[in-house]
Amino acid sequence: MNHTKVTEFIILGFSEFPEIQLLLFLVFLIIYLMSLTGNLLIIFTVCSDSHLQSPMFFFLSNLSFLEICYVTVTVPKLLAVLIAQNKTISFMQCMMQMYLFLACTVTEFYLLTAMAYDRYVAICKPLHYTIIMNRKVCTILVFVSWTIAFLDAVPVATLISQSYFCSSNEINHFFCDATALMTLSCSGTYVIETITYIEGTLLGFTPFILTILSYVYIISAVLKIHSATSRQKTFSTCSSHLTVVLLFYGTSFGVYLKPKSDYSMDLNKLLTVVYITAIPLLNPLIYSLRNKELKETLWKTNRKTFFFQNK
Repeated sequence: MNHTKVTEFIILGFSEFPEIQLLLFLVFLIIYLMSLTGNLLIIFTVCSDSHLQSPMFFFLSNLSFLEICYVTVTVPKLLAVLIAQNKTISFMQCMMQMYLFLACTVTEFYLLTAMAYDRYVAICKPLHYTIIMNRKVCTILVFVSWTIAFLDAVPVATLISQSYFCSSNEINHFFCDATALMTLSCSGTYVIETITYIEGTLLGFTPFILTILSYVYIISAVLKIHSATSRQKTFSTCSSHLTVVLLFYGTSFGVYLKPKSDYSMDLNKLLTVVYITAIPLLNPLIYSLRNKELKETLWKTNRKTFFFQNK
């Protein structure tokens, strides 16, 4: 077969809803701006307040930075597709977007696992917490999370970038999703799918299992506490993290672990919207509303800002 090298792709976005493109643009723009504002506010608050220098808030500020990367990798191009009908994206930009998205996804798995370990040590080994979760250990956990993720995304991104796209260059998605790109490939995707499943099993399920184990020990330790008030107070320190874990794993598994026979690109787009836009938006709300210490600090910061603006 003669293969014509693809130099650009066309992102269809939500072209099946032509009458509400402007409405979708406004919705995604508001979500994007709110996600940026909420996560930047958490980073600023944690970095500027000396009372929030514990490991939990160190991980939270890294998670907020990751959420900013998440939405910035995908949403700006989606906004351009919706409002300016600028649906083309160069081959190199598409591959880079796909790679960064994959890396951000894996990073979140590992950061959430590091946060689960932090909560495990805090609840199950409180007397040794400051010794085990020192600044060096926290920095190493964050560094390893980002490093593994960016290395993990290399094989799949490289193989897809070397594929032939001879049938079409129209991506039925709102960004350069690896699954959507594989449906366009005429090179055969067996090797890519095999590597994806191997990496998913080794590097994807490992943080999931570690997170589950952490919460098994946490729940076991909480149930041994005799006072109901103390149990509730202890478990409330990790309820925010558990909520985010359930939300993230639920949507991401829904996207990537669906049987091929039940695969639907429209359903894939819907689920992907949830964990690309909704999770970065909800994370700051979940942590600020359910964490008393952070909520009080945010309230004080807002009051100071309002006072200086009206002084």
